[in-house]
Amino acid sequence: MKPRASLAAGAAAAIAAGLLLAALACSGGSPYGASFSPVKPAVQRAGSSSGSVADAYEFLRLMMDKYAKGSATRLVQSFDGGPLRSFKAAVTYDDALFIDALLAQGSPDDVARSKVVGNAFLYLQTYDKAGDGRLRAAYGPKPLRDPGDIKVDDNTSDVGNMAWVGQALVQLYAKTSNTSFLNGALAIANWLQNNTYDTRGHGGYTGGYTASGKKIEWKSTEHNIDIYAFFTMLAAESGETEWTTNAAWAERFVGSMWDSGDGRFYVGTGDDGITPNKSFKPEDVNSWSYLAFQNPDWAAAPSWDVTNLAVTEGGFSGVSFCSGDRSGVWFEGTAHLADALELRNESGDPSQSQTYVSDIEYAQTNGPNGDGLGIIAASKNGLSDCDVDKYFASLHVGATAWYILAAGAANPFAFLRSAPPNKLPYVWHSDQRSWRHATGAVRSHRR
Repeated sequence: MKPRASLAAGAAAAIAAGLLLAALACSGGSPYGASFSPVKPAVQRAGSSSGSVADAYEFLRLMMDKYAKGSATRLVQSFDGGPLRSFKAAVTYDDALFIDALLAQGSPDDVARSKVVGNAFLYLQTYDKAGDGRLRAAYGPKPLRDPGDIKVDDNTSDVGNMAWVGQALVQLYAKTSNTSFLNGALAIANWLQNNTYDTRGHGGYTGGYTASGKKIEWKSTEHNIDIYAFFTMLAAESGETEWTTNAAWAERFVGSMWDSGDGRFYVGTGDDGITPNKSFKPEDVNSWSYLAFQNPDWAAAPSWDVTNLAVTEGGFSGVSFCSGDRSGVWFEGTAHLADALELRNESGDPSQSQTYVSDIEYAQTNGPNGDGLGIIAASKNGLSDCDVDKYFASLHVGATAWYILAAGAANPFAFLRSAPPNKLPYVWHSDQRSWRHATGAVRSHRR
């Protein structure tokens, strides 16, 4: 149910078949404009060092500038190095997270870079062959100077990926007041509502359409969490209350997937849209549900991940993608869980969250195929997602963005707060939910 994993598996299959392409080096001087200015991370919390977060941001900047610099419209390649060194695609989910991570810091450079990627999403949406507001799961990362530059690497119209892009565009609108971002988000939301709204069982939204154009009939709990967050933010920024109603429809389905006995969520349904899939037990549905809803009735979900997905293998610690393969650490999911525990803030949560962040920081400098800047997707090659796909020890924009979010206690399922303009003397106090100056003064924030 995760095209981002399917894409990585496809790249691995190409590698196995000997279809490697020559890796492209990071661009130096570029005809596409001056490079953006580097910035220092605004804030980090205990469990991560300022140098580590700064290095993670540097990785994101380098990935963005592989094929162009400055304001050239483009997406960001998802993976680099290791087994996926020939995987050149920009997965839309990863690029949405790229925007979130930069907006969480919120410097002028961060906002400028985020706008470049947001404009790339709008460009791809405008020139999509269907012309109906949708986006595809992955594209080539080369600059988009005219429609002929568009390269679709995965034709899937996936609900989860599009919801993540939609919320990133809403975040951009909230930050910049540029209505083109809001209009792009509305177009995605209307496509989701018109094409995936479902009345079977407990309602919710189906998975989208396959690359061949076949309707996906199953429903994913994770996707409906994504839609809930996207539609809720969209309602707040657009003033259109219908999106609150539609968000509630997604929430209704998510609630039906709650297993109160185990204290976890089912991953979703089969193709009938009714019968829960009880055997597949992934990490993200439990951490994301808390980040999105903060519902005390479902607050046990992150604890299920802590208990049932714990991994210490090969010198690395964290959690796995799913219960069926605990032979390696999935670092993106470890960051999800760190973020959820920091927000939940129950007894033992802050220390466990900090431990996870420290585990990821250790992998940043010691992980296989690492560069000391980015975060690898997994601690080993071939870590299973307990379905049909695998994760690899390759540097990953999505995992790096989630690490940044977790290190800064930033929740992408809600409006992202940025450090105040005179940010360096301020530190975010998660227990008091406020920025505080060294003198003790409090600075208010809206998002």
